[in-house]
Amino acid sequence: MSMDRKPEFKPYIAPDKVLPELTATSIVLGILLAVVFGAANAYLGLRVGMTISASIPAAVISMGVIRFVLRRDSILENNMVQTIGSAGESVAAGAIFTLPALFIWASEGSTDMPSMLTIGLIALLGGTLGVLFMIPLRDALIVQEHGVLPYPEGTACAEVLEAGEERGSKAGLVFGGLGIAALYKFIADGVKLFPSEIAYEFKSFPGSGIGADVLPALLGVGYIVGPKVSATIVSGSVLAWFVLMPMIVIFGSGATVFPGTAPIGEIFAASGAVGIWSSYIRYIGAGAVAMGGIITLIKAFPLIVRTFKDAIGKYGTKVDGGTRTSTDLPMQLVMLGIGIIALALWLIPTIPVNLVGAILIIVFGFFFVTVSSRMVGIVGSSNNPVSGMTIATLLIVTAILKAIGIVGTEGMIAAITIGSVICIATAIAGDTSQDLKTGYIVGATPYRQQIGELIGVVASAVAVGGILYLLSTAWGFGSTELPAPQAIMMKMIVEGVMNANLPWALIFTGAFIAVVIELIGVPVLPFAVGIYLPIFTTLPIMVGGTVRWAIDKVAERRNAKKIAAVRESEGEEAAKAVEAESAADAKDAVQSGVLYASGMIAGEGLVGILLAAFAVIQVGGGSLGEAIDVSKAFSLGDFGSLVFFALLIASMVWATKRKAKASSDAREQS
Repeated sequence: MSMDRKPEFKPYIAPDKVLPELTATSIVLGILLAVVFGAANAYLGLRVGMTISASIPAAVISMGVIRFVLRRDSILENNMVQTIGSAGESVAAGAIFTLPALFIWASEGSTDMPSMLTIGLIALLGGTLGVLFMIPLRDALIVQEHGVLPYPEGTACAEVLEAGEERGSKAGLVFGGLGIAALYKFIADGVKLFPSEIAYEFKSFPGSGIGADVLPALLGVGYIVGPKVSATIVSGSVLAWFVLMPMIVIFGSGATVFPGTAPIGEIFAASGAVGIWSSYIRYIGAGAVAMGGIITLIKAFPLIVRTFKDAIGKYGTKVDGGTRTSTDLPMQLVMLGIGIIALALWLIPTIPVNLVGAILIIVFGFFFVTVSSRMVGIVGSSNNPVSGMTIATLLIVTAILKAIGIVGTEGMIAAITIGSVICIATAIAGDTSQDLKTGYIVGATPYRQQIGELIGVVASAVAVGGILYLLSTAWGFGSTELPAPQAIMMKMIVEGVMNANLPWALIFTGAFIAVVIELIGVPVLPFAVGIYLPIFTTLPIMVGGTVRWAIDKVAERRNAKKIAAVRESEGEEAAKAVEAESAADAKDAVQSGVLYASGMIAGEGLVGILLAAFAVIQVGGGSLGEAIDVSKAFSLGDFGSLVFFALLIASMVWATKRKAKASSDAREQS
């Protein structure tokens, strides 16, 4: 027997054991969560250009409902709920990164407003394509690479599900964060008791500025990504707002530099630092993000080639004899589905894609789905460079369409549509990979999970058109309320390539900043995103990361003192036992914070959708949103913003420590 043979993996539920899995309960609850988290992530992505994984919060909500409300007990049923539910955030992410460009062109008079049917079909076909392309990769990536590719969210979700079987659910944390954030958002941006954005410009350092959107979602995002990533993101903003922008103002105040239409000094006098950022820095940021995506793809290329070889060579080889836990949807059905999607993209009149576009979607789609499926296995879904891959797609696709004579508005719409389908497919493939990893660990049935993913895609696709229409009607994409940074960047790239009017000097400046950052060993994509996003967005993300760092450090020092005291009084063996308990407590604290932060993001997103509805509903000659606005009569001002944001931070610390202590007490009693 070979000594390097990997030990046989045993899932939590044995392959020969059958439990309820794809049930009516799991489908209904999963669809509900897919719509909820899809809506929340759509709002979050349009607000800050980032989305978060919904797998873990969906899993804990499922456990809370199925185990404690319905009094049922099946880890596989809970896993199915999170599988269906998490599909919503991935479809939403792919859609909001690209499709708002169509709305913006319509508002500019370049084209007609896209119909909800068009948006829904693009989301449906892109999401389905991503799931189908991922299926042949499951054995190569999930099974054969088990123990090599960690799939962080998938593994963490499996741990949450298994812990729920043994110690109960933490769904209360998600709902608590959701409720507090919803109330906070309604007071801040509905009633407008205090401003949700505070800003300050340094008069003695023209061109610089600082500020923050004091909102729950940004705080939650920062906590989830952690101190290292959040610090890297805000570092990009510091470079932009305290180095590049002051230099632009100092050296170019009398010059008119494209794409600006007035002298830099006039732009600064009229709009301040924000005017410099919107006129110049976002192009530098776009170049940095594009180069970051290209660098990531180049570094991953050997892994991509290996994945292709493994997928082709090992598909259909059942390592466990073809049991329940190794059965995928049939390859014939997968290939038939891909063929039908290609024909639908080409032949359905409401989708602006011709035969060439359909071929490009299939080719680029499979390539980037493979990249995404492996990348999330290494860096996780939250760090999956979907936008970088979409930028690379748009650059190539737009150039091809222009070369074959599909130009002007028609070419730009076709390019964005192709990019949208590929972006959605790439995003959902990453989510599917994480979900299948969770299923592999807990012992789920792959083909049932794959059906669940498709159900989640359908539900999300039906909802996303209405969500985008509502948000567009309420505020418009590119507005202060919905900056839609990713979509604006995609639109800018397509227009620049098609019309040959990109400010290439700024784009290349950003690209070579990204090269420098890569050479010194800093994660390039978070830094590039920090350049592209305004500091008002990145600073509160940093606050969230700092909160997590502070909580971790305090717990680490307290545990170190406790372990040292036990070692001195009771000996090394007792100290080791306390050290193991302390590690479990620390893990519980982190997980509790992530769940609370996820609830905060969902709460703000849902109230954001509600406020969009209020902005559309007319009451007494004005909108309902205007009717509940008290800011003209009374406002707490920036001081109120800081006080309420501090209370929000305190609620996160309190919830995390309280739940972690409860988990520790439960372990001691057991």
